[in-house]
Amino acid sequence: MLAKHNPDTIAAAFSSYSLAVEAPAQARWLHVSGQVGVAPDGALAEGPEAQMETAFRNVLAILNSAGMGPHDLVKLTVFLTRPEDVGRYRQVRDRMLAGATPASTLLVVAALADPDWLVEIEAIAAAA
Repeated sequence: MLAKHNPDTIAAAFSSYSLAVEAPAQARWLHVSGQVGVAPDGALAEGPEAQMETAFRNVLAILNSAGMGPHDLVKLTVFLTRPEDVGRYRQVRDRMLAGATPASTLLVVAALADPDWLVEIEAIAAAA
């Protein structure tokens, strides 16, 4: 249903994501607010990898509640607070998304709303 666009006339993606993703006109759209590494009980996961995994679990739970999954993701926007976590983030993303390659923007920012948060993940998904 989603068409991936990765033209060979421009530089390839730097890791496992698509340069553009197109959804058909009849698609249902889901915009997911930024998710952080906070578990359902309100506890913040310890360490960057645990926070990334928890944030992705939150995104996937929201997708599931809408009858969607990782392959319905159109776009991720990810905010990290530490540049040294970029490689780790890419490994976690690849594991958590099970081969899905949405369009993606990754930013390293000075801080998030809570200074203990190390990652925040926004998502856009589309499905028939």
